[in-house]
Amino acid sequence: MKGPHIDWAAISPLVALTVGACVVLMAGLLRPAFVRNVLVPLLTVVTLGAAVGLGVWQWDDNELVVAGALAIDNLTLALTMVFAAGALAATLLSIRSLAAAEAGHGEYHALLLISVLGMVVLAGATNLVMLFIGFELLSIPLYVLCATELRREHSLESGLKYLIIGSLGSAVLLYGLAMLYGATGSTDFAAIALKVGEVKDDSLFVAALALIVTGLAFKASVAPFHQWTPDVYEGAPTPITAFMAVATKAAAFGIMIRLFDGALIGASSLWAPAFATLAVVTIVVGNVGAIGQSSVKRMLAYSSVAQAGYILAGLVVSTKLGASAIVFYLFAYTVMNLAAFAVVVARERETPYGDDLRALYGLGADRPWLAWPMTIAMLSLAGFPATAGFFGKIYLIEAAIDNQYAFLSVAIVLGSAISLAYYLRVVAAVWMSAPDEARGSSRVVAPGTARPAIAGGSQEADEVLVVPSTSTGVGWITAVAVVCAIATIAIGIYPEPLLNVANDAGAALRNLL
Repeated sequence: MKGPHIDWAAISPLVALTVGACVVLMAGLLRPAFVRNVLVPLLTVVTLGAAVGLGVWQWDDNELVVAGALAIDNLTLALTMVFAAGALAATLLSIRSLAAAEAGHGEYHALLLISVLGMVVLAGATNLVMLFIGFELLSIPLYVLCATELRREHSLESGLKYLIIGSLGSAVLLYGLAMLYGATGSTDFAAIALKVGEVKDDSLFVAALALIVTGLAFKASVAPFHQWTPDVYEGAPTPITAFMAVATKAAAFGIMIRLFDGALIGASSLWAPAFATLAVVTIVVGNVGAIGQSSVKRMLAYSSVAQAGYILAGLVVSTKLGASAIVFYLFAYTVMNLAAFAVVVARERETPYGDDLRALYGLGADRPWLAWPMTIAMLSLAGFPATAGFFGKIYLIEAAIDNQYAFLSVAIVLGSAISLAYYLRVVAAVWMSAPDEARGSSRVVAPGTARPAIAGGSQEADEVLVVPSTSTGVGWITAVAVVCAIATIAIGIYPEPLLNVANDAGAALRNLL
């Protein structure tokens, strides 16, 4: 018997991630500190670079593989670049971190690569079975990664909360997918699209739609299904929080574009008003919730909820322009968010305040190389001109107005105005507040030297600071912040190359106008 044809060139980014994860995991078993601290992160970076390079090689091929269940097209490849950028930043931010040391460098970085693999599968899924495989493949490693600071109670709590709520979201999504299969008789997106017109008034189909919207809204941090986001983001190791904030959101919106603007486009009269309502609610809840936060990570978590509301506007309009606007905004959101999280990681290692806003006091006078990236990130997230966030929001507003959703454009503008209340508070802390003298009274714990916690948690570990030294990786962290800030400004000044990438990604959805 002849086996099925395998297009190795098309799936080469997936192969690179799979092989790289295995190599990283095995390398982490070696005992020398050089291997664990240097070689394992280097292999992770090489793997991510290989996946992106192979994706660029496959650009414009737009192939269907795995019996038509997976699309390796420009949309998938563009989002792969977002996932790889998030994972690359998380790898660099994790250098000399407690999380990687306590969980095991090989396991930590292998889980990161496997999560990226799941994201690529999810973003390219054109079959309900493949969708759920990708969904779980990205989620399960993240449950573990959130709890990798084994001596810190909040990290363990974060992993447990994400596991419980993520499992609930997965169960709801799976029920919805099963009902969708029952209503249409197919798991293939193309076949479902042909059946939607016949069954869109069927109660089974409507119930399936409601459950699928709920399950994916959990993953994308769409209100009112966002309650897990602030707690998980705050408790997880900050490099993992940064990765989740950008890559998980991109994966969720990638499959939402492919499913709702593809397979379920014939029922847009049912789901588009629901998503439009959720978009407005999400913008309001995210921006209002962020105002009272003193934890920068919780503030950025609520900010990510608001950003999800902005991105939903591009999904609702069901056009190629809307899909392109989503891709562009995801790229912009990635660089500006990573710049902010990089500064948070640096200050967690330099001050006794962790991710509290006090850690940023006097940053402009003490550490301008961190102060400017944080300032640029906040202004871009707020949508100031000459930043990536400004053009991203303009693109989303244009898409909404072109398809008679002007009220979503108004919501984006008003939400951006409200967001100034907390984004500018961070800028004020950076430039207008004096450094706190209590900074010098912190205790020191070197990475990897803490005693193991027998019961799985350690109160004192939650209160301990890792202070700066030449061995804590703050130089790499500063480099990540500066590079992301430069990219934020570059996209804001000259967005045309990224616009071309986003337009190519939107054009891959040939069923849209």
